[in-house]
Amino acid sequence: MDATPDTAPAATRYPRLCVSAASGGGGKTLLSLGLARAFCEAGLTVKPFKKGPDYIDAAWLGRAAGGAGAPPATNLDPFFLDGPELARLFARSLDLAAPAHAPRLDLIEGNRGLYDGLDERGSCSTAQLARALACPVLLCLDATKMTRTAVALLSGLLNFEPGLRFCGVVFNRVGSPRHEGALRRMVAAHLELPVLGALPRMARNPLPERHMGIASTGGSLSTEVDALLDELAALVREHVDLTAVLAAARGAGPLPGVEGESTGETRAQDPEPLHLSAPAPAARPSSAAPKIRPRIGYVRDAAFWFYYPENLAALTAAGADLVPLSLADAPESGAGLWEGLDGLYLGGGFPEDFLPQLSGSPQLARLAGLAQAGLPIYAECGGMILLSQGMERDGVFWPLAGALPLRIVWTARPQGLGYVEGIVRAANPFFPVGLRLRGHEFHYSACRLDADAAPPALELVRGSGMGRQAGGATPVDGILCRRTWAAYTHIFAPAVPCWAPNFVAAAADRREARART
Repeated sequence: MDATPDTAPAATRYPRLCVSAASGGGGKTLLSLGLARAFCEAGLTVKPFKKGPDYIDAAWLGRAAGGAGAPPATNLDPFFLDGPELARLFARSLDLAAPAHAPRLDLIEGNRGLYDGLDERGSCSTAQLARALACPVLLCLDATKMTRTAVALLSGLLNFEPGLRFCGVVFNRVGSPRHEGALRRMVAAHLELPVLGALPRMARNPLPERHMGIASTGGSLSTEVDALLDELAALVREHVDLTAVLAAARGAGPLPGVEGESTGETRAQDPEPLHLSAPAPAARPSSAAPKIRPRIGYVRDAAFWFYYPENLAALTAAGADLVPLSLADAPESGAGLWEGLDGLYLGGGFPEDFLPQLSGSPQLARLAGLAQAGLPIYAECGGMILLSQGMERDGVFWPLAGALPLRIVWTARPQGLGYVEGIVRAANPFFPVGLRLRGHEFHYSACRLDADAAPPALELVRGSGMGRQAGGATPVDGILCRRTWAAYTHIFAPAVPCWAPNFVAAAADRREARART
């Protein structure tokens, strides 16, 4: 592809493409990262998206498209949002990222196999997302030791469900030029599907692995990330027809609910705003932002960086001033930022990899004091671990904040992985009792509640959470101590619109109470 992008107007305001595969591990992440970096280097604005609940792949996609310091990809998940809401989130994310007239590519990486979903109907699959966004699908197919069988697999993928538009296939792990030639001949003989590339089998996996997918872009890997992404971009440039890929994205039809047809021509409309803090059943009235802007801190460093941008944006939209904090990175610095907080958001991450630093942090006592004093604290997974009595790993127990009556044990196998759905059972500052809460979990640890701990806050109908406690019949999650909510469950704020206004309202109450004393 020419290094200077074609500036001719696209047929749609949203030139988009969804990269999918027959299964997990088929090469779609490698292809998506390579495409994002290659098009970015060619001068296009690339806005990446990741299907499903995911922090790590989303961070890699953001880095591929924007370099160091770039925001992660936007997550799109039919489990959390319906079709019109997904389209609004998609469009709003793009319009914030770049002007509509800028030459660009809107790239979605699917998850698992194209049709893999929650049930036999394939609900919440990548295919469902592609239909909701009328998005052309580019298949990445692992062709290891096959030729004509690859055509049978492609035929099944193309014809399994209606309503999808396939723009081509890129073969992965191709053994030789002869193998590639055979694959191309087989497809040409049997299918009307363009072969847009063939990635060779590589001697090593260029993407480092860890126990929850490709490795974090933070911590020790950070100096290597861009070199790896440049390597993938070079691979894709050499073996994929980028001009044809871009043409396929520009040939996407109108975005449902956002673009319409008028006198035979595509007409772009401004997308309706996505109401990140829209009213919802709430524990207290929260339809308006507080008169004062409370300060809500959030720890973001090498150990804690699992935050959806939409969650932080929802807190800001609801009236909070956000204060970034650190524990694993130079914990002595920025100590003054902890003063005067009205609330605290502790996201997930990899605290198990930073136990010596965290256990020795001078801020642990401060954290325990804030929780003891009734500060509104919302802790997800890694944040819950931080507030626990401590974590045991490889036979060593590392004391932590001690604000919660539970201990954490690291495990070699996942204890919870996937979607979560539960009913809120305990009164708290963030959710109304009885709310059916949707979220997700992925944790390689188990928790042990103290005998005198309060009953768990969430009764699960899907997911593992903290497991079955005290012989209970169903799994549970979440613990409430004073005004701290801590659980393995992560939430996506647009799917839980009462969370941010309630959190900010609780923090504002805290600020007003301090002002009166």
